[in-house]
Amino acid sequence: MASRRSLHFVYKIGDRKATARFYREILGMKVLRHEEFEEGCKATCNGPYDGKWSKTMIGYGPEDNHFVCELTYNYGVSHYEMGNDFLGMYIESSEAIDRAKANSWPVKQEGEHSVLEAPGGYKFFIANKPQPQDRDPVQQVVLASSNLERSVNYWRDLAGLTMYKKTDKAATFGFGDTQAKLVLQDIGEPVNHAKAFGRIAFAAPGADLPGIEKKMKEANQTIITPYISLDTPGKATVQVVILADPDGHEICFVGEEGFHELSQVDPKGNELLNEGIEKDKSDEWFAKKGGKASA
Repeated sequence: MASRRSLHFVYKIGDRKATARFYREILGMKVLRHEEFEEGCKATCNGPYDGKWSKTMIGYGPEDNHFVCELTYNYGVSHYEMGNDFLGMYIESSEAIDRAKANSWPVKQEGEHSVLEAPGGYKFFIANKPQPQDRDPVQQVVLASSNLERSVNYWRDLAGLTMYKKTDKAATFGFGDTQAKLVLQDIGEPVNHAKAFGRIAFAAPGADLPGIEKKMKEANQTIITPYISLDTPGKATVQVVILADPDGHEICFVGEEGFHELSQVDPKGNELLNEGIEKDKSDEWFAKKGGKASA
């Protein structure tokens, strides 16, 4: 479906300063926009938390044609327990490998890929090829599946993604040839999301969202957040439906029209992130209380 597209993956982060350094100085991504919020998100964008949090969109180019990372930071939470649900993001960028080595960032080798680990444990598999300038360097996101056939039935037949490739252990999905792909890899055991669980997001025409929700409801699938309109002060209103596949992977479908307006690059994004980090006194506050909390 050419009218639908992959958007981003949501990561919960604990050490915002170290994480920002990794994405900016090692991976070489750019801050596209940054927002601070005083209370939790109605669509649980920051997880099951209702306190102050921030959202940073970061990637290799605008969200209109790049798959990016959404970094959600809950003030006061320094670390999230990792599960086995997120298996990695794959990127073409020999430059990232060079930057990692130059900055003494640990680089491991797995087959043809160099593996860089972000603060908190998320893995990035880097292909040793020059970073492409005419397309998105992000190739795919790999998530765990406890039953590949069941995953195929969900993502292809219900969520409507095209299946590009399938082996005994993995299946590749997407909405377009030039877009970043989603890979479901069978791990032969239950998927454990622990506390660091993320969320993958796709855009679809706003008029499609009620139909997506209806199809999932008729198939007795999990709907985390029924169709809802979310207002961002001073910005666009965006329609969303949030689902979960049979393994509990969260999926957000957002209305393309509102999201296109909302997701325009903010030239002050980098500055706003730096400002948020500088003003964040939660380390000092929690140090007096015996340390920040882990989730």
